[in-house]
Amino acid sequence: MNSITKSDYDQILDKAAAIQCKWREIPAPRRGELLRVFGNQLRESQESIAHCIMSDAKKIQAEALGEVQEAIDMCDFAVGLSRQLYGLTIASERPEHKLQEAYHPLGVIGVITAFNFPCAVWSWNHCLAIVCGNSVVWKASPKALHVTAACKQAWDQTVQNCMPGEGFEDLLQLVEGHKEQAEWMADDARISLLSATGSTGMGKALAPRVAARLGKALFELGGNNGMVVSQHGNLDLAVRAIVFGAVGTAGQRCTTLRRLIVHESVYNELLSKLKPAYASLAFGDQFNAETLVGPLIDEVAVERMQNALSSARAKEYIVHGGEHLRDCLVRPAIVEATEQCELVRTETFAPILYMLKYSELTEAIQLHNGVPQGLSSCIFTDNLQEAETFISAVGSDCGIVNVNIGPSGAEIGGAFGGEKETGGGRESGSDAWKQYMRRSTITINYGKSLPLAQGIKFGD
Repeated sequence: MNSITKSDYDQILDKAAAIQCKWREIPAPRRGELLRVFGNQLRESQESIAHCIMSDAKKIQAEALGEVQEAIDMCDFAVGLSRQLYGLTIASERPEHKLQEAYHPLGVIGVITAFNFPCAVWSWNHCLAIVCGNSVVWKASPKALHVTAACKQAWDQTVQNCMPGEGFEDLLQLVEGHKEQAEWMADDARISLLSATGSTGMGKALAPRVAARLGKALFELGGNNGMVVSQHGNLDLAVRAIVFGAVGTAGQRCTTLRRLIVHESVYNELLSKLKPAYASLAFGDQFNAETLVGPLIDEVAVERMQNALSSARAKEYIVHGGEHLRDCLVRPAIVEATEQCELVRTETFAPILYMLKYSELTEAIQLHNGVPQGLSSCIFTDNLQEAETFISAVGSDCGIVNVNIGPSGAEIGGAFGGEKETGGGRESGSDAWKQYMRRSTITINYGKSLPLAQGIKFGD
């Protein structure tokens, strides 16, 4: 991947700022219509874009198709949102006065995405940014060039067909590059919001740069997601959720299940169910329709996984699986850990599942929350009190909290993101759209007097 020069970058940003000034004047429902057409374009291109995802991110076909479906669903969500960019009307304490809120387009939205969800995460940001009246500058992962090009082509075709000759060809522009280009975006006051998805390390590097200019940032960073399996839980249901959560996308999801916190009374039974489930998984080339676990993204990821497993063995933890099979293909690992040490507290972006025991729910919650990350979480239990405790203020400290379902597979309707070192940002559903807009609080005096708030008297 070539990196653009600073001069080229500045030209891109100037174009993005200029076109946003035109786009913000387009009525929101018409902006939604463009996204409706884009959704249809994605439906036509779903298989070809999915093939690019399989090539770049090394996902199996089902997951690749599902990722493009996320983008399609995001378009549908944005279409509905285009007629629902609501502000509040608020009762005023002053007579013949009205308070109200209005949401307006923010400006240029900078989007930085990672290799593992090169289409979906971009669409979460792009669709909301566009429907809210913004332009988008996208720096994709250098490991997802084919996906990026395919998405850009689908978008450009949509604009050409839907709004020919109206001058909106540059609503979406690409920034090619690596760390340096990401830093330019973080430093750039022309970018009204920087939405960045990636590692916690990336977030810690970029956040101070955005803060230095008092800019707005939306970070979706690492996860170290946990599942609590109670003695009151359905173990067969839990096994299905564990296997997909821990090995889906070869453990390279930010929502991958990495810690399994199991009640001591069912620990051995659950492990005895997991071993054959893992053994039955089909490993191999991601283009093989029978494959359920494809390769890791590159040799560096393989090395990091093997280093983590070596550290686990050095601590005398029991390691099941984890062998490096060939090329970037690995066997998913289950590690029986005796404590939540630094190794367990650190996210390794690979299919490693650490198992821990607990005796009381308070202990399980303490273990679950005792990591720097706070993205996704879940509990398997049929006990109402346990479930309600886990989702309460004293329960999981994550942005996503599930009951009897795994940590992966977020739906578009809910806001996606987490707390602590996960970054605190929210993308996709619910009211995440508000981050892509600026809010005005408006006071209207329709009377002939000028009363002050709080009953203040100032002169006659």
